Amino acid sequence: MASNAWRKLKKSLKSKLSFLSTPRSPTNHTAATTENPRLTTATPPLLPTISSSSSFSSRLSRSFSLHSSPKKCAICLTSLKKGQGQAIFYAECSHAFHFNCIADNVKHGNLRCPVCRSKWKDVPFQAPKNVPGFQRSGSVHAYAPPYNAPNASPVHIEPDHFSDDELVPDVSQGQPSSSRPHAITVKTLSEYPAVSASESFSKFGVLVRVLTPPLDNTLPHHRAPIDIVNVLDVSGSMASKLILLKRAVNFIIQNLGPSDRLSIVTFSSSARRILPLRTMSGSGREEAISVVNSLSATGGTNIVAGLRKGVRILEERRQHNSVASIILLSDGCDTQSHNTLNRLEYLKLLPTSIFPSNNASGEESRQPTFPIHTFGFGLDHDSAAMHSISDESGGTFSFIESIDILQDAFARCIGGLTSIVARDVQLKVRSASPGVQILSTPSGRHKNKIFDQGHQATIDIGDLYAEEEKDFLVFLSIPVFPAVDGEERLENMPLVDVSGFQKDSLSTDTVQVEGERVEIRRPQFLSPIDRVPCLEIDRQRNRLLVTETIAKTQRMAEMGNLKGAQALLAEQLSTLLSTASSQAGDDLCNRLEAELKETRKRMETRELYERSGRAYVLSGMSSHSWQRAATRGPSMPISPGRNSDMRTTTSYETPSMTTMVTKSQNLNLAPRE
Repeated sequence: MASNAWRKLKKSLKSKLSFLSTPRSPTNHTAATTENPRLTTATPPLLPTISSSSSFSSRLSRSFSLHSSPKKCAICLTSLKKGQGQAIFYAECSHAFHFNCIADNVKHGNLRCPVCRSKWKDVPFQAPKNVPGFQRSGSVHAYAPPYNAPNASPVHIEPDHFSDDELVPDVSQGQPSSSRPHAITVKTLSEYPAVSASESFSKFGVLVRVLTPPLDNTLPHHRAPIDIVNVLDVSGSMASKLILLKRAVNFIIQNLGPSDRLSIVTFSSSARRILPLRTMSGSGREEAISVVNSLSATGGTNIVAGLRKGVRILEERRQHNSVASIILLSDGCDTQSHNTLNRLEYLKLLPTSIFPSNNASGEESRQPTFPIHTFGFGLDHDSAAMHSISDESGGTFSFIESIDILQDAFARCIGGLTSIVARDVQLKVRSASPGVQILSTPSGRHKNKIFDQGHQATIDIGDLYAEEEKDFLVFLSIPVFPAVDGEERLENMPLVDVSGFQKDSLSTDTVQVEGERVEIRRPQFLSPIDRVPCLEIDRQRNRLLVTETIAKTQRMAEMGNLKGAQALLAEQLSTLLSTASSQAGDDLCNRLEAELKETRKRMETRELYERSGRAYVLSGMSSHSWQRAATRGPSMPISPGRNSDMRTTTSYETPSMTTMVTKSQNLNLAPRE
């Protein structure tokens, strides 16, 4: 009798589920639904196809043994109806549960579905109340448990607003700004010591050099604290690189200070925040390491989604550290947005806070721009897009030709970001004599402005690292220096006054920078020594000319004119070698010579240019335009010895960067468990 009843029940259910007979490809569905529609990430999945009566009977038997129902949670046996204030978890095996019920079940180590006993890859877990940094204001959060399998991807349900950043004490209140070393130094040089009084000079060069002081580690708050968002590519193509990626990100975590904060966003086909903005001390550092070590790679590449989420974290945070930056890492092209759009349209999808030219009004936005330091891995990443993103936002683009130098590249970047001693630096140049006119102030990607009919100019430099040095050429028109009747001719002629402003590294206090007046002699006749050009200005002219040439050849290569690009590079190399600074063995000129030769090598064929030439050239252009170190090509070891920091480090590398890279390389040489 019991068997007859069982057969009737089975037959009845089988007829009700007959709509599932069409074969479907298996997919994983994970969703959480609450009364808040933003927490709905997927529609309820269909039940799996019934392949045989025996398997159906077996699964149906287990299901009924647990009192399962499509409309009831198999754990608490109450309704799964939406809109009742409880999140619903849809497992990859298709069964649904109240999120709180299944999270409580999983935290005891049960990684199998209570209904069908299939093993899950996506494991729900709710953060315990004693875990710091998780805000509990009615939203459900997910957390990766320590027992989670290496390839498991924990379910992360994000809050509506990323205002859950961990607060830190205001370090600017701990020390008066007057006691902190904040004065940068401005030095000037003229191209020639004298110009004949009877002659005019149409493009006279003046060098303005800005230098910052070293870090004073004896002070409790000797630099600006930073907020960093790591936006990491975890698409399927990253699977073979994941170990080195984790190691490199852990290096960042270990080398941030207790006042620095870090958030992590991962992206594949979609993006998610896996770590709120947390301080890098104690539990915050441990949590960051745990999250990074649980990363797994799968899916496509959605760079735009990752950047949008990273920007939201910085825009919606409750507290703002003095400096904020985004570090973007990817080894591919954006497969979600880029395939259907050209590059111009693709970049228009980015927020204006990282891509200011997307501002529809055309006016300069008052919203702060967050610099994005981009790192392109391997030979398949979109170097043109990565360069555009970094260039527009004020960051640098690094070409990671081999994944094993990634940690050194991160170290170089972090060495700079953790040594900011001057913020929002601006130079001002003013004509000091009638007739002296400012013609141009080539400054790369730093904004510059000439106004008052050429009598004044400004250069916006931005934030500066400790012991960083930046050089700017100001080209002047100098008139004839006539004698005034009845007056004695003065030999010295002031050309320009140079001054500046900066903000304190910890507060918003503006500090005036003491400048210099540039003067030259105006004799009737020039001596031989008056005709000797300044080598410092000559080398900076070479830097500008080589940078312009490489930019031209890059455009020629894009149009397929590699032969013309090769000829132009050869011509510029010949010009460089004939200059006074190059013949004097100047270090910068030696680097420029090597760069021209390497660029020619990587433009020999179209295939070679596509594989690595484009990325190499764009990374160099990024470095020169900001006068800031970026990693490109193979790693250059830092060896001890006299002038080793001059000969073997990367161009524009500061001592803080060198120290951090050395630390990374020593760590790589140490044995690992």
